[in-house]
Amino acid sequence: MAFSFDVRTQVLFGENRLTELGALARDLGFTRALLVSDPGLQSTAYPAQAIAQLSEAGIAAHAFHGFSPNPDTEMVEAGRIFAAAHSIDSLVALGGGSSLDCAKGINFVLTNGGNMHDYWGFGKAARPMLPMIAIPTTAGTGSEAQSYALISDAATHVKMACGDPKAAFRAAILDPLLTRSQPREVTATAGYDAISHAVESYVTTRRTPASIVFAREAWQLLAANFARVLRDPCDVEARGAMLLGAHYAGIAIENSMLGATHACANPLTAHCGTAHGVAIAALLAHVVRWNWTAAESLYRDLAGADLADRLAEMAAAAGLPSRLRDLGVPQAALPSLAEEAATQWTGRFNPRPFGSAAALEIYQLAY
Repeated sequence: MAFSFDVRTQVLFGENRLTELGALARDLGFTRALLVSDPGLQSTAYPAQAIAQLSEAGIAAHAFHGFSPNPDTEMVEAGRIFAAAHSIDSLVALGGGSSLDCAKGINFVLTNGGNMHDYWGFGKAARPMLPMIAIPTTAGTGSEAQSYALISDAATHVKMACGDPKAAFRAAILDPLLTRSQPREVTATAGYDAISHAVESYVTTRRTPASIVFAREAWQLLAANFARVLRDPCDVEARGAMLLGAHYAGIAIENSMLGATHACANPLTAHCGTAHGVAIAALLAHVVRWNWTAAESLYRDLAGADLADRLAEMAAAAGLPSRLRDLGVPQAALPSLAEEAATQWTGRFNPRPFGSAAALEIYQLAY
């Protein structure tokens, strides 16, 4: 099997590594940084700590938090305008996946012009992009390990995957102490999303020996610590394992992509207002059962014959739904949702052929 493997992001992992932000940014040549942090973090000390670290290193920092959990094209444009007004030469993304995706989106349009639609797909940034540091405060998306930004169209709410090698973070600070600020609901949904990344990236048609290694290690870390971190939110060792597992799963996605679970989840977020991690929880076990005939040996290799049951039990223990009916999704909407799911990019990498009929089968199984 021929494949390429390139880890583009320097990783600083461990407790209190946030204190190294200033030195790291200075080493990367930052002088005027845009701090992109989601509104939910404004009640914590982390944005102020990041700004202080940058200031002590002689770096001017300008904070932007005008975006929501699903950043869209209008929010990215607002960030571009703000960044341009301050002549920024670098970005620091602090927060969950929305912060990291928004920072990438701002970087695309600030450096290459146009709007996010111009970068839908892969490799469409013609000019260099500004250096970025990621500081995830949730153990979920693994966006700090990926060169893709997921940005919603403000009009249609369709999620656009916009990727380019130049959009990769130069460095990521993985400090488990920062994840203690997460509410239990966020710990549950983000953690289950990370689990889905390990499971899906392990079996895609684009999997490689490298992605398999990272997906397997991610699964082992996440599956062993998910319930533990929900039981004791102050268990820093478990939080560190979840954060590292989510990062490894992000590397696996970068080298393998995702599958039908994410293809079916995106329309639920766009049209039913379902939080991404909640939609994933309602779908993943059903997709594993639906895929079983095409990926049995891989699923068994990852976690044994009871993988689907185990995933359902993990969702239930976290208080996450296992059925679409529990989310208030109208059964009559399933055919139209299935049509849109079939257009999602991740579906084409599913181990079992995936289209609108397949999506409808999965929705019906999950209903």
